[in-house]
Amino acid sequence: MRLTRSYVDAPLSPGRSLALPESAANHLTRVLRLREGDACVLFNGDGLDHAARIVTVGKREVVAEVLSSRAVDNESPLRITLLQGIARGEKMDLILQKATELGVAAVLPVVAERTEVKLDAERTEKRLAHWRSVIASACEQSGRATVPSLSPPLPLADAARGLADAGTRLTLDPTGEVSLATVSVEAASVVVAIGPEGGWSPRDRETLRLAGFTGLRLGPRILRTETAGMAAIAALQSRFGDL
Repeated sequence: MRLTRSYVDAPLSPGRSLALPESAANHLTRVLRLREGDACVLFNGDGLDHAARIVTVGKREVVAEVLSSRAVDNESPLRITLLQGIARGEKMDLILQKATELGVAAVLPVVAERTEVKLDAERTEKRLAHWRSVIASACEQSGRATVPSLSPPLPLADAARGLADAGTRLTLDPTGEVSLATVSVEAASVVVAIGPEGGWSPRDRETLRLAGFTGLRLGPRILRTETAGMAAIAALQSRFGDL
């Protein structure tokens, strides 16, 4: 029987007992109806799955004991960073969820000229917390024990300048210079830039070009922002990563 995996933001090692965070505790004991003595799997992003058992189910806390740890070897040899123009609500959640399932190593949200989402400091912190939860849940489901990094949102120009040494840099473009058959990847590392709902503006495209990004064409059709990243990541994984 496959055991449910739960993410906990805490150190984990055999012999350690810990009170589970509320989200994990509620899911294991209220949704899955686990009781004292039942088995589960915990992970914290260190690349290991930690076999555990529930030792206490109380009104105020649920305590689990870590029994053993094992390495999880399902990360892609291709390091993919998704530079994503921030999308609205559920679209951004879907992008993060599927990118995580497909094996990205990092996500860098960016604010472009046509970004429709406006975030002040307070909303940014709330969005980041929510996005991290979406990514962790996708790791729980997909079996990943390494959690992709998520950077705070940056203006596109600032993010692009910070990627000068990031290996191959690509942006999806139906008229791009390279195709999946002709593109090459340097140092097993690639950044994929996907525009927001309104797409990249001409100024955005020039910013990307000056930062060393090359247009990658996957076909003649224009893809929605929530489709483009999935298509590009899956295609690159198929050729260079998860073979």
